[in-house]
Amino acid sequence: MTEWINKRKVLVVGLGLMGGSYAMTLKRLGFEVWAIDKSKESIEYAIENKIIDKGDFRDNEELISGCDCIIMAVYPSGIVKWIEDNKDKFKKHIFITDVTGVKSAIVTKIQDILGPDYEFIASHPMAGRETNGVANANDKMFRDANFIVVYTDKNTSEGIRWCENLGRILGFNRISHLTPEEHDDIIAYVSQLTHCIAVSLMNCDGAQDMVSYTGDSFRDLTRIAKINENMWTELFFMNKDRLIKRMDSFIKEITDMRDLIVREDAENLKEKMRISTARRKKFDEK
Repeated sequence: MTEWINKRKVLVVGLGLMGGSYAMTLKRLGFEVWAIDKSKESIEYAIENKIIDKGDFRDNEELISGCDCIIMAVYPSGIVKWIEDNKDKFKKHIFITDVTGVKSAIVTKIQDILGPDYEFIASHPMAGRETNGVANANDKMFRDANFIVVYTDKNTSEGIRWCENLGRILGFNRISHLTPEEHDDIIAYVSQLTHCIAVSLMNCDGAQDMVSYTGDSFRDLTRIAKINENMWTELFFMNKDRLIKRMDSFIKEITDMRDLIVREDAENLKEKMRISTARRKKFDEK
């Protein structure tokens, strides 16, 4: 983790749940952590609770120019704008990464904005909670979770290694590598589609007293239905074509199951269940 020896001053831009959890973890590990967030209250809370060393609710030039690396923890459209507005304040050859769930729509734009003097290495922490804000930050949230380094041909081996080590420092269990296109295709399935399903499941029955009758299966399936509507709408739209393709595949599959039930085709319905069980067992093994 040699790339981190001379990169001890970390600036986190965006002190929500994810940015706050990054900040809390890195500060606990001995890094000097600064933050910028448009909410003055979030900055004050983070300082008072020793989540960060110092921060500002404005784009403080001293913080931006003095940091050794930057973690962007804002919405994807906000990342592009903030970097464009502040790139002239960055140290030369600084490393910058992000936490957002869509890549193809922003990575090339950011790397073009930065040029060769700075390096943006995209990444995606596959962890989260159904709560928002720095007050819910948790420095144990990343343990045993997956961390994806999203690389392009503009990334250096040093930058990729730095980003990998960030994942290890934070406590992620598995580090993997994808291109922006590969990332967005997979995330459309394993994350965005699952959120669509959870929201749809909660919305297809308006009964207010469901809590009196539900078991763990309903609770597990709808856990992520308590959703940040602003962020997820942006993510869905930015990855629209891939997500719609995955949604169409899901609609076909559930329609097939419906038709088997209508026809009382027990054998083919059981076969679908056997395939599902086998695939889930393989998933659990890994």
